Amino acid sequence: MNTAYWAAAGLLALFYLYGGGLKLLRSRERLRPMMAWVDSTPMAAVRAIGAVEVLGAVGLVLPPLTGVAPWLGLAAAVGFVLLQTAATAVHLRLGDRRVALNLTLLAVAGVTACLATTWR
Repeated sequence: MNTAYWAAAGLLALFYLYGGGLKLLRSRERLRPMMAWVDSTPMAAVRAIGAVEVLGAVGLVLPPLTGVAPWLGLAAAVGFVLLQTAATAVHLRLGDRRVALNLTLLAVAGVTACLATTWR
């Protein structure tokens, strides 16, 4: 593995472990100050998104680290590209133009996916 992949994947994994963990554990009222979109989303969907984020974070790190099904790192990175594309669309649909974080995460996930394809 190259250092660039581990730097990008590590940052994404930390972010998504934290964000996904919050979505899994906190109530709607405690999420609302950070994530206004939770008001227009069923709590079951918020929890499912949190689970996907946590599993994706594990998928970025664990398979490439152990060498067992390392292609899952690429799959997780592509999944995060799709997730942030959808998240940006949701923010814009709700009239929230503050999508800089989403676009940054989208770019980092895209770079991570590209780096994951260079493994030998």
